[in-house]
Amino acid sequence: MARWGKADFKELKALDERLVRLSEVDFDTFCRKLAKNIAARLLSRVKKRTPVGVAPEGLGADTQAKYWSDYTGGTLRDAWTILPVEKIGNEYVVTVINPTKYASYVEYGHRQRRGRYVPALGKRLTATWVKGQFIMTIAAQEVENMLPGLVEQKLYSLLKDVF
Repeated sequence: MARWGKADFKELKALDERLVRLSEVDFDTFCRKLAKNIAARLLSRVKKRTPVGVAPEGLGADTQAKYWSDYTGGTLRDAWTILPVEKIGNEYVVTVINPTKYASYVEYGHRQRRGRYVPALGKRLTATWVKGQFIMTIAAQEVENMLPGLVEQKLYSLLKDVF
């Protein structure tokens, strides 16, 4: 009878133990933390891109006092919020919103009536369309481009702890 040789199964047993530890890792918690991390990066980029309003200069003293005396910019920038992570099917969804009434107009642009007098500006409007800033759109594209590397890095660090 032929003899096939000796086999040492210690390393296979050690691998089995590590795989058992991997199965004990809570992937739901890992995915939720990762989703929060991605949302935080998006929020950071969105806030950096959001313009802060400034009071117009060159207005008369009465117009300045009437419309702009207590004006402080930054309402749009401060209003960005991250909602809690939701699991829908196999996907983790994080929503970043801005509940300010005029946020969509700043994002996508808006129409206006040419020639309409605006007392707060002390001028008549000249353009029929105000271009959008695409704050969220551009920030989301930037974060989406960096996602594969970020997910790979986080997953590698999780697996490195197990193995």
